[in-house]
Amino acid sequence: MTNVDPGLWCDVDAAVPSGRAALFLDRDGVIVTDTHYLCRVADMRAIAGAAAAIARCNALQIPVVVVTNQAGIGRGYYDWNAFHAVQGALKAALAAEGAHLDGVLACAYHADGRAPLRVDNHLWRKPNPGMIVEAARRLQLELPRSWIVGDRAHDLAAGAAARLPGGTLLAADAQERQAAAKLASARFIVDTASDLAAAVAVLLDRRQFEDRGRS
Repeated sequence: MTNVDPGLWCDVDAAVPSGRAALFLDRDGVIVTDTHYLCRVADMRAIAGAAAAIARCNALQIPVVVVTNQAGIGRGYYDWNAFHAVQGALKAALAAEGAHLDGVLACAYHADGRAPLRVDNHLWRKPNPGMIVEAARRLQLELPRSWIVGDRAHDLAAGAAARLPGGTLLAADAQERQAAAKLASARFIVDTASDLAAAVAVLLDRRQFEDRGRS
């Protein structure tokens, strides 16, 4: 675990083979139920099918990396110890279903945060691409074949800013869907899905993470 910066968290598996395309995931609303500032282990609930979807990627050696904004830390609602406890519970829940995360990056900086975390538009805070870029640097990931799944338009915006080829928006309200749709372009695909399991099924069916240039 690396947490030398008071507002940033980065925990990656150095053993991940280089040159892989990765699946980037938001945490709350994608892997676990969004309880609005999740900070207690007792409140953590894995979303049905999420662990199995991650395990499918694990089996195919597709790195799975969480990139999560943690404004609750910035605003003083909880601290990194609480975040770490929730992550520990999530790790155990995933392991129970044969799944694991290859990286977890988090940003606590926020424009309305408390000092020293009161930073507006920090590079790591989504919709900025900093967490994705840092994960790619540390794990030597192949971003042109990677993908992001989130439940907010800013998740996909971070993917677009990091020059990923696309992202999948999970079940969201009309405002989020409209905002995500505006990100679509000739170089960035915007998909929708009901949940992570459905999103991963589509991505694997179309061989999103495969290097078709290799024989």
